[in-house]
Amino acid sequence: MLTVNDLSMQFGPSVLFSRVDLQFTAGNCYGIIGANGAGKSTFIKILSGELEPTSGSVTLDPKRRMSVLKQNQSLYDDYTVLDAVIMGNPRLYECGKEKDAIYDKPDFSDADGIRAAELEEEFAELGGWEAESDAGRLLPGLGVDVSLHGDLMRDTDPRIKVKVLLAQALFGRPDVILLDEPTNNLDLLSVVWLEDFLMDYEGTVLVVSHDRYFLNDVCTHIVDIDYGKIKMYVGNYDFWYESSQLIQKLIRDQNKKAEQKIQELQTFIARFSANKSKSRQATSRRKLLDKITVEELPASGRRYPWVGFKANREPGKDRLFVTEVSKTVDGVKLLDNVSFIVGRDDRIAVLGKNELAVTMLFKILMGEEEPDSGTVKWGASIEPAYFPKDHNSFFDGCDYDLIDWMRQFSEDKRESYLRTFLGRMLFSGDDVYKPVKVLSGGEKVRCMLSRMMLSGANFLLLDQPTNHLDLESIAALNNGLEAFKHNILFSCHDHQLTQTVANRILEITDDGLIDRRCSFDEYMHISGEPAARG
Repeated sequence: MLTVNDLSMQFGPSVLFSRVDLQFTAGNCYGIIGANGAGKSTFIKILSGELEPTSGSVTLDPKRRMSVLKQNQSLYDDYTVLDAVIMGNPRLYECGKEKDAIYDKPDFSDADGIRAAELEEEFAELGGWEAESDAGRLLPGLGVDVSLHGDLMRDTDPRIKVKVLLAQALFGRPDVILLDEPTNNLDLLSVVWLEDFLMDYEGTVLVVSHDRYFLNDVCTHIVDIDYGKIKMYVGNYDFWYESSQLIQKLIRDQNKKAEQKIQELQTFIARFSANKSKSRQATSRRKLLDKITVEELPASGRRYPWVGFKANREPGKDRLFVTEVSKTVDGVKLLDNVSFIVGRDDRIAVLGKNELAVTMLFKILMGEEEPDSGTVKWGASIEPAYFPKDHNSFFDGCDYDLIDWMRQFSEDKRESYLRTFLGRMLFSGDDVYKPVKVLSGGEKVRCMLSRMMLSGANFLLLDQPTNHLDLESIAALNNGLEAFKHNILFSCHDHQLTQTVANRILEITDDGLIDRRCSFDEYMHISGEPAARG
């Protein structure tokens, strides 16, 4: 359906990828992965026609329609929410508007009648009579209430705009859908709805995402941008990741018995083939995995950061006591009599539809904000370290390079010591002299995590630490938090991290605090939501 032939992309002397030949077919979902800067978004823009490649071609059957998730939230400010969604099929929208304009003419001519009849026929063929009802079904699924459908986009909350633009990309069952980070800023229920939609979708989907659960649930193939090449592999993200690690091990152990390693890989393939029986796409993936050979498994050249937190002292019995904390901001009550006690083994995920309320709780716990009422009491032996959601103040207006920036937070000022922590986060060589004010969002997050590792804290608080991180860094953070032996209090959009780290869930709701000692998936099941996204 969509064919890429001898594609290359180069910016100046930098070659992102070259000589790419791929074919994307109906009924499959392709997850596009690669390190930050590898060219994922560039590849999507080339496929959509927004960017011209240096060489090569992209071909789409002219009878097929492609839809793209727009990134510019202001593009449709003059239109209603419902119209913005219907504009996902531009010809349908234009046909409807032209037809309505003819009927509104005071001097309706014979020529107008002929043209209106032509438009009526085309409008019906395009599904125009069902357009509003179809759009009206997409929007509530993504959490956009019916009461908002007539609002102008310019008056719409940015968090709702994201969902409207996603509904626009899905509208009208296009033949090919290109989605660049569709789960960014989506709440959990919307992500689950999107997964279900894509699993039942019969067209071709290409998606860039840092959400591992999402990639595992919806993808039949992984498209990996690495080594300046783009290669396609059968299977979901977990299969790609584990097989790439096995291949790397096989390469490292070349002198050992190759046949034994090949047998291990074949056993691995068989295990994945038997997994995932939930969806039509999973069934398709399983059939493909049954046919895969060892030679078709991936080898990755990616570097993974290392995240590890080591406490300088053991915490005592008392950890954290929060008693009847309330907070109102600009007339909106964010926290209402919130009370909980953190016990010895608690690793707590904080949920809430209102992320301002979640962030406010973290700020109050760390003393950055005062509650209107209630108290926060830390145990005498507790040394907390905090990752704030908005950490730009640590970098804005700062003239330090990376070494000097880290030196502020370390008792040991030696460059060799600081390089150890920066090296674990992939800052090596002359990178450590880079000014912090020019760091990317992902680099800043890695610096903040290095700062936390330096602290020797015995209680970690993290508010959305996976924002801006690539898949490799999220996996490293996940491993580091799982290995930490003491208390963690965190909020996170990454399902896999939340499921594997938390053993207790706190949800801030309009009616108060829900407190359950269980895993994330168990909490979803108890709450009546889908029990798991995998």
